[in-house]
Amino acid sequence: MTTSEKIIELSKIAAEINSFKGLDIAKNCTHAVPGEGNVDTKVLFIGEAPGFHEDQSGRPFVGQAGKLLDKNLAAIGLQRSDVFITNVVKFRPPDNRDPFPEEIAACKIWLDRQIAIIEPKIICTLGRFSMAKFIPDVTISRVHGQPRFVDFQGIQYTVFPMYHPAAALRAGVMMKAFEEDFRILQSLIV
Repeated sequence: MTTSEKIIELSKIAAEINSFKGLDIAKNCTHAVPGEGNVDTKVLFIGEAPGFHEDQSGRPFVGQAGKLLDKNLAAIGLQRSDVFITNVVKFRPPDNRDPFPEEIAACKIWLDRQIAIIEPKIICTLGRFSMAKFIPDVTISRVHGQPRFVDFQGIQYTVFPMYHPAAALRAGVMMKAFEEDFRILQSLIV
């Protein structure tokens, strides 16, 4: 698929997400957050769900967690414009609660289509909900920073589980692990 075809297809998905009202969180959000970034990237970041700032702007990872993500991207020589960033759930759950299984299921088709269109080499999962999509039945504390080969939709991807940047902001131990995981990610990108 060419770059312009990818842009068109991802725009169609964004329009579907923006017009969707089949979940309470979709009906009650300020803005849906389809995702954004380089459609030809090697690295796709998948978070859990938008927070307050993301809901206000319609963009992923723009609050404090986003600033930390940007800082760590810069530390390994990348900018937001070099990667694509999205979430498992495209609408903000109230009070930043964890996404419900039915919300994850309702948004699954869009995320699966985004992955198929972008065709990244590496999928970085930020947090346990995005990790569980590819690597179920494990804890993030055991597998963060350890790349895995995962067959998804008939294609093998390198899935790289990481702590969510919001978790890193809350705990110094996780911050250290988060920063170290970015150094490991840098070695995978070459």
